[in-house]
Amino acid sequence: MLRKTLLSGLFLSLSLPALAAPCSDTGGKYEEWKPVMAEEARAAGVGDRGIAALMASSYSKATIGADRNQKSFKYSLEKFMSVRGADTIVSQGRSKLKKNRAFYDALEAQYGVPAGVLLAIHGMETGFGGFMGDTNVVSAIATLTYDCRRSEFFKPHLIGALMLVDQGSITSKTVGAKHGELGHTQFLPGNALRYGVDGNGDGRIDFANVTDALASTANYLRQKGWKPGKGYQEGEPNFAVIKEWNAATVYQQAIAIMGKRIDG
Repeated sequence: MLRKTLLSGLFLSLSLPALAAPCSDTGGKYEEWKPVMAEEARAAGVGDRGIAALMASSYSKATIGADRNQKSFKYSLEKFMSVRGADTIVSQGRSKLKKNRAFYDALEAQYGVPAGVLLAIHGMETGFGGFMGDTNVVSAIATLTYDCRRSEFFKPHLIGALMLVDQGSITSKTVGAKHGELGHTQFLPGNALRYGVDGNGDGRIDFANVTDALASTANYLRQKGWKPGKGYQEGEPNFAVIKEWNAATVYQQAIAIMGKRIDG
């Protein structure tokens, strides 16, 4: 799912120049755009591996199709919860919490975020890792940066994706969701770069690893202002932080409702 954070603070220090290549509503000039974007990416600090990944990318028609046809956020809360399978997510979330209570307790102790919120997000985003996407991440993010609708929103995430390639966290072949989101909880690449945590201590941040992904999710929420021990339903202090996860009101409400049901 699409996160609304622009990560402007992360990249202000990079002094990115204005995008020189014109955006387009079609893929016709994508190949001409890539080398110009590559110059900008290199100026922002992207290395050879990241640049190579950009140059190997292709215009993603699947991404554009998904971006043009987002319908679920127009649903009522009741319809949204039904379509997303809220009862199943809650049931499975409770089971996962019962089986691995120590893990979720440790995350809450470190970041202050209760298990129910993390499990609701995990269930909503990928069905607890059941499907983490089938679209090339670099191509998806590059396509959305090239596209005229939200170029400036996605450009920091493209730079982030290319830096993740440089670091070895992803490769030019890594797949994710249609908007380039990564792993179990579907981080946009710029957010992954900024908030990623090596939760299992193996020296690598891997969003396809559930421990890293959930620790990173908890870290994201804490860094966005999560107040440990405070409520997260509408009108309570931490609901404002849930809003940072996703821009859609029904999505925010669903996380809060399901989280409470999972937490008991």
